[in-house]
Amino acid sequence: MNRYDRQQKFKGIGLKGQQQISEKTVGIIGIGALGTHTADTLVRAGIKKLILVDRDYVEASNLQRQTLFTERHAAELTPKVIAAQEELHKIRTDIEIEVHIEHCDAPLLEAAFSSCHLIIDGSDNFDVRQTVNDFCYKYKIPWIYGACVESTYAACPFIPDVTPCFNCVMGMLPVMNRTCDTVGVIEPAVSQATSYQATYALKILTEQPFEPKLVYGDIWSLEHSAIKFSRMGEVSCATCGDEPTYPHLQNRTIRTMLCGRDTVQFESPVTDMRQLIDFLTCLKIEFQQTPYFVRFYVDRKPVIWFRGGRLLVHEVKSVAEGQKIYYQIFG
Repeated sequence: MNRYDRQQKFKGIGLKGQQQISEKTVGIIGIGALGTHTADTLVRAGIKKLILVDRDYVEASNLQRQTLFTERHAAELTPKVIAAQEELHKIRTDIEIEVHIEHCDAPLLEAAFSSCHLIIDGSDNFDVRQTVNDFCYKYKIPWIYGACVESTYAACPFIPDVTPCFNCVMGMLPVMNRTCDTVGVIEPAVSQATSYQATYALKILTEQPFEPKLVYGDIWSLEHSAIKFSRMGEVSCATCGDEPTYPHLQNRTIRTMLCGRDTVQFESPVTDMRQLIDFLTCLKIEFQQTPYFVRFYVDRKPVIWFRGGRLLVHEVKSVAEGQKIYYQIFG
């Protein structure tokens, strides 16, 4: 029996819709709770190709809500996109998957995501969403916002030439300035957000007309709202207005505090792994090497160096504290 038989029998998709899904490429920004759920759903739905980007690796605290990951991935500190690729290929051997262990910025989007028919947000990062918003509206690619914290969830589709953009609707979005690291999150809130993201994705991939709505609620108190936003556009908007300039595509911020993680990200001057290992050996700093990164400690602070030079300094409370560690390494 056709593995997509039940999906094709659904009148909203049918044979034509299934064929359309099988021809589409989807990009997912951030392979955490939201990204793993939507990746799993879309691979099972039959898309042709996934492009995944995430700058982090699997930790034990991820396993409560981030599907696709196992205890082995956490023990081995496997990069999230590598772990996701491994597990998704177990679901479908014919799925094409392209992965990037990178910080998501404008150069990466323009180099790797221009072929996407749809981009899904799993980033939990305001600056990244602003960049994705500009990129998608410049290149006419739909994208789907998603968020969850504690027991609350939200999702919203942004479609160039059809809906106002993220900037115009931002004032309507539920305030989610808390983070999962500080106040926690339950898996049902994740599932609710990604259910709406995946539903919007299937409608967009099958090219069906629909009325986009911002949906949000609280799964614990069983409250839910859905709001139309088609009239929220601003003619002066720098992204979707009459004269767009896409300002966030001009920025490339690599030195930044990661939201809720007590971690600062830097771009190191050392881009070759062999060179870094020689450098650490000379400094008599013990290290752990994997195919994807090198882990070591400076003043008892964990430091992760990724291929290409991206650096994470953990267990620091500010960029300034992270810089002290950075300068101890590279001067």
